[in-house]
Amino acid sequence: RFHHTSTSHLCSCRKTVSNEKYQDPFQLGRKDLKNLYEDIKKELLVSAAELKEMCDYYFDGKGKAFRPMIVVLMARACNIHHNNSREVQASQRSVAIIAEMIHTASLVHDDVIDDANSRRGKMTVNQIWGERKAVLAGDFILSAASVALARIGNTTIISVLTQVIEDLVRGEFLQLGSKENENERFAHYLEKTFKKTASLIANSCKAVSILGCPDPTVHEIAYQYGKNVGIAFQLIDDVLDFTSCADHLGKPTAADLKLGLATGPVLFACRQFPEMNAMIMRRFSKPGDVERARKYVLQSDGVQQTTYLAQRYCHEATRQISKLRPSPEREALIQLTEMVLMRDK
Repeated sequence: RFHHTSTSHLCSCRKTVSNEKYQDPFQLGRKDLKNLYEDIKKELLVSAAELKEMCDYYFDGKGKAFRPMIVVLMARACNIHHNNSREVQASQRSVAIIAEMIHTASLVHDDVIDDANSRRGKMTVNQIWGERKAVLAGDFILSAASVALARIGNTTIISVLTQVIEDLVRGEFLQLGSKENENERFAHYLEKTFKKTASLIANSCKAVSILGCPDPTVHEIAYQYGKNVGIAFQLIDDVLDFTSCADHLGKPTAADLKLGLATGPVLFACRQFPEMNAMIMRRFSKPGDVERARKYVLQSDGVQQTTYLAQRYCHEATRQISKLRPSPEREALIQLTEMVLMRDK
């Protein structure tokens, strides 16, 4: 139902922002994220020097901490909505830390599966230390996240966040397969996108809402916001794989095509260039497939249609979060949907 979106249907998310002063999400979330990476390193206390070095490699404090920032803003927005509390609880901040640890572990494992050689503008763990050690480092980060999760001591929160780990694995399996039926491909792609990217944001948002507010309606709002922002984030990521230069992106472009993956821009382009179907089924494995597919995508409206789709998801995220009581944090979460659409790396 998303395939033919006309611009007239797309309401700009900007209109939904109230007249409250513009809130920079990164500024607003900074206080709660102070010493985030130091706290993560405390969770990763290890005696083996090499394992410590590998774990510290991605937790260098240079990441945008996009996921933890959403989590602490959601925590504040839900706390204010419930009882006007302006403080983030220690357990809610722990969820932000755990979210970043799970995310980073998934990057380490992804890079092994993809045999990637660069991430965030530097060499990957698997390139430096080798695949076997990289897998173990990812496992170790996940186990440390699980220990931190158990320490929260809330079985509902444990259940919500362990769902993320299951989804990550299922999403990776979905990515390894492809659908012969063209009509099933888009649903398969969106399901994979939810499991690999959006589930972490959706369930982390839900977890902090549960800790801050007893109302199940609020839990659903938090979950839906995270889910929609997460899917939009990945759709834009898939667009940038075609439109951004490698130096700017911090990883090689057309990387997904080289891995044999048909993302949104490819699936939309396929409608204009049906000859791409055969390439999708052979996962762009023949010489020249990657270059041809890239050319077709850029000649089609695949990039534009995927961007429209991301706008639809951001609009839904804004619609959901607008149900909460007004607060600077709520406005910052609305602003964040704009930033997801405008980002260039």
